[in-house]
Amino acid sequence: MAPGSRRRDACTRWPKMSSTFWVVVLLTALLVLYCGQLAAGTCEIVTLDRDSSQPRRTIARQTARCACKKGQIAGTTRARPACVDAGIVRKKQWCEMVPCLEDEGCDLLVNKSGWTCTQPGGRVKTTTAL
Repeated sequence: MAPGSRRRDACTRWPKMSSTFWVVVLLTALLVLYCGQLAAGTCEIVTLDRDSSQPRRTIARQTARCACKKGQIAGTTRARPACVDAGIVRKKQWCEMVPCLEDEGCDLLVNKSGWTCTQPGGRVKTTTAL
């Protein structure tokens, strides 16, 4: 048998695997690609750090990953990361994105660098945008 014919035999055998095998390979590849993607218009929290070293004060920093639709940008709705209208962020009218929980009141900070959420008991949560 010539050396070239053995190589040719190997090449012609490889694509003749069962169709079930190729379907499984294709579905596995698609699953791997899809699992790394966020659905359009959704967000997920990537990191969340809390610092309670100061008395009566907790500083929390969170990073979110969002896949927003055209005209939207990452923001906060009901104390969760969400895609919001880009105009809200551009105008710094933070309370329009409804960042506080249902029973809380929203107020803009004086310099429009963020907002406060006031709970019925008087507790205030301040959020500043970077």
